[in-house]
Amino acid sequence: MQIEDSKILITGGGTGIGLALARQLVARGARVAICGRRPEVLERTAAELGVLAIPCDVADEDQVTRMYARLDEAFGGIDALINNAAFGYRASLLDTDRASFESVLATNVTGAMLVGREAAKRMVARSSGSIVNVGSTAARRGYPGGGAYAASKFALSGLTECWRAELRTAGVRVMQINPSEVITPFGGREDQTERPDRLRAVDVAQLVIACLEMDDRGFVTEATLWATNPVS
Repeated sequence: MQIEDSKILITGGGTGIGLALARQLVARGARVAICGRRPEVLERTAAELGVLAIPCDVADEDQVTRMYARLDEAFGGIDALINNAAFGYRASLLDTDRASFESVLATNVTGAMLVGREAAKRMVARSSGSIVNVGSTAARRGYPGGGAYAASKFALSGLTECWRAELRTAGVRVMQINPSEVITPFGGREDQTERPDRLRAVDVAQLVIACLEMDDRGFVTEATLWATNPVS
């Protein structure tokens, strides 16, 4: 896929990995749209980068439908979707609140499905396109307190594999990127100090873009990104 002049949607594009992706893709000449639930954050990013900002809660089907209508009008479709919107909730099984648990699944799984479905409709119609699901190393191994988040990322892996089997013959590539812990505001963390034992958002962005840039005759099905020398 040629990044220059391509049209790319990034969910959760106002901060963290999504913001790093938007910066990198704009620098390479892509036309980028970002979505998220906080209009003020999107507007700030749009002003900085010149991207199209669309407020959208990906867990709300009507909002997703309206977002794609605006994308169709502004871009005439998209060449790639980066399914990045997600959040976490940490609690032991004994302390897990049902509403919080279901809220994580609504965004991280149902939201990914809703946005992916609309992208796939358009990509299948023209027999080309790429979908990148941003997963996590939590999609491969659980950890104490991670029931909601890990469950959502395990589920995302299942979606990715099913979509790949369904869409590959239509010329649509489906990939998943699994980063380990990244220095971002994810999960409400306040301390975002640079650390040598944690990945940066730009590291994940570079891997996603490398996968997208591969010639369309091939694709990386899944890639996992770890910090080289974690101290904890």
